[in-house]
Amino acid sequence: MKSYTRTRIQYATAVVMLAIGAALSVAGFIVPPTGEISDSVLWFFAQCLIYAGSIFGVSTYVHGKFTELSRELDRRIIASREKIHASTETDKAASDAE
Repeated sequence: MKSYTRTRIQYATAVVMLAIGAALSVAGFIVPPTGEISDSVLWFFAQCLIYAGSIFGVSTYVHGKFTELSRELDRRIIASREKIHASTETDKAASDAE
């Protein structure tokens, strides 16, 4: 499974869980006794919020860390190339002076 497909499935399930949790909470207000929500409905809604929050939060955190790592690696590679280039030019200049 491709990463893009997996991410879409995660986001879709998080949104569906939020919608189901919200719908069940609204239904809890409507059914008798009107205006009271059962503890099990509140528990289920809390689980929906935790699931969706973990999907969105973990995805954002991981994406941020990968971006940070990528930038650091790019910075180090560029610095290494510049160091090698400077060393090569110094060696070339020294051999020309002889």
